[in-house]
Amino acid sequence: MTGLQIFALVASATAAGAINAVAGGGTLVTFPTLLLVGTPAIIANATSTLALVIGTAGSIFGFRQQIAAVKTWLVRFVPVSMVGGWLGSWLLLHTSDQFFSRLVPFLILFATVLFLAQNAFRRFARPKAESPVSSDRRGVWIAVAFQFAVAVYGGYFGAGIGILMLASLGFLGLSDIHKMNALKNVLGSLINLVAAVVFTVGGLIDWSKMGIMTVGALAGYWLGAHFSQRLPQQAVRRIITTIGFVMSAVTFWKQFH
Repeated sequence: MTGLQIFALVASATAAGAINAVAGGGTLVTFPTLLLVGTPAIIANATSTLALVIGTAGSIFGFRQQIAAVKTWLVRFVPVSMVGGWLGSWLLLHTSDQFFSRLVPFLILFATVLFLAQNAFRRFARPKAESPVSSDRRGVWIAVAFQFAVAVYGGYFGAGIGILMLASLGFLGLSDIHKMNALKNVLGSLINLVAAVVFTVGGLIDWSKMGIMTVGALAGYWLGAHFSQRLPQQAVRRIITTIGFVMSAVTFWKQFH
């Protein structure tokens, strides 16, 4: 690899780590960068996944003070996240990614709109503050099923799973954006960890590029997790929705240009 290629890989992984720590969608930075430096698509997807999941440690450490408050939700979501991540990564090994690639822009746009409008929908559906969504058993099971679908998609490709999870958590009644980010980061790391194991066993990793990107991902995750908690919650929400709409526009452009 040339010096320019190495710089591009480190820079993209740093940006992706920061984006994933705040909202999700870093794959849309690392994946095309790997393609630009001559990596085959499936190898690029697998290599990006492994590099970012190793970097997730920086994000979880940055949100460590929020993890205790979301333990109840972790118990509910961890099993389905791991099973879904395995199924999605298995599908990547055995099927074409064409169908899922076509769904990516629609999924990201839908999730971003949901996240943007979640407060209005929640007020409309539950006008009484003393009736939290989290106490609704049916709502919890719907959220678990949705998380499983997100995990399958995340194991397969993963771009935008953070925004999908944030939208789901918002409709459950969680309102603290920093706690939501902590929960999202833990679940996302588990999904990617399971997928990374499957990809590694399947021989899909470009180890030299993965090692270079891991350095940038660690720095980016830590920076994103650390500085996002210093911002007002409304500012973080605006960042998340902006990232979502930008990602959606870029993927639509790539799909139909």
